[in-house]
Amino acid sequence: MMIKRLIVLLSISLVFSLSVFPQSQEDLDFVGGLNALRVAVPFLTIAPDSRAASMGDLGAATLPDANSQHWNPAKYAFIDKSWGVAYSYTPWLQNLIKDMDLNYLVGYYRFDEQQVVSASLLYFSMGTIIFTDEQGTRLLDHNANEFALDAAYSRKFSDKISGSLGFRYIRSDLTGGYSQPGQSEAKAGNSVAADISSYYQTPLVVDNKDAELALGVNISNIGAKMSYSEDPNKMFIPINMRLGGRFSIDMDQYNKVSFMVDGNKLLVPTPPIWDTETDEIMLGMNPDVPVLTGMLQSFYDAPGGFREEIREVSLSAGIEYLYAGQFAIRAGYFDEHSTKGNRKYFTLGAGIKYNVFNLDFAYLIPTAGLSNPLANTFRFTLSFEFEHVRPGQRNKQ
Repeated sequence: MMIKRLIVLLSISLVFSLSVFPQSQEDLDFVGGLNALRVAVPFLTIAPDSRAASMGDLGAATLPDANSQHWNPAKYAFIDKSWGVAYSYTPWLQNLIKDMDLNYLVGYYRFDEQQVVSASLLYFSMGTIIFTDEQGTRLLDHNANEFALDAAYSRKFSDKISGSLGFRYIRSDLTGGYSQPGQSEAKAGNSVAADISSYYQTPLVVDNKDAELALGVNISNIGAKMSYSEDPNKMFIPINMRLGGRFSIDMDQYNKVSFMVDGNKLLVPTPPIWDTETDEIMLGMNPDVPVLTGMLQSFYDAPGGFREEIREVSLSAGIEYLYAGQFAIRAGYFDEHSTKGNRKYFTLGAGIKYNVFNLDFAYLIPTAGLSNPLANTFRFTLSFEFEHVRPGQRNKQ
């Protein structure tokens, strides 16, 4: 069997699935050895919207916007609009393949001052894969794709804190059901998951200027493991804990600056070191455990101990400057340890708002010496946010 875009799929797997398994003591030293985490459907970890992507891929405690669904749905309870929709487009590996992209559609609706519902669709198209036999006979053309459909309910508990609960359906179809003779029958992977999040914000006064401090936490993709065949061995989906903070200050009537930072940790087991001769674990813990056990185990199962656990936390830092609430300039940095994937890049972006219309752009500059699928690529987000017009109010305007 030959797969036309094998290199592309391997690139996605290596960069975002982080599926590197050390097999012996020599494969892993705790100074620079690779021992990255392995998850299914890694597209769920990609920043889907341009505003967050331009600030180093963060959003746990950023100012609430239409794209809060991915980062922290609890922020919707503090959004100052009644309803909104947004669409984001992210080209993927455009220097190699022209029909790979990530699409994100999201919307929210406020019922009252306390309650907001929201939903989104994240769709990742990997382009057409051509399956052939050993003689090169064309057997199947398949558009490999993955998607996640979710909904969330957010509620304000007080003037300073809110919470949210969300549910997600995930489907990953990489082969279209095609499998080689003698192998387990291939199938699409399916999973369901839940998110739980909270958001806190409080006003401050700094040097006689209005300011705001915000904190956010989101534990996302708490769900069933996934398999692409009848094989009983299943992979964890990217269960992720995101913690973030923001400090915003109004410099004057027109100028506002926000400083933000996020920390992320995948709550999945760390691959252990195996003895290749006896097939026994030398260091670390057995990763074949139930979901909740794996989440707890992820804090203490690394073969390198606490030092390696700390390396599994990726950091994002960003800054946003707003002029008159209509024009934005943004920048950020994302850092991941070299033994856990080595994704390191600067991000830049800008945004403009006119009435109900918002347009945001993002641009990524890799720094780790490795090619990033989004390097030197512009991506954009188009959004519309509206105030609700109650019956009779329109005639008064």
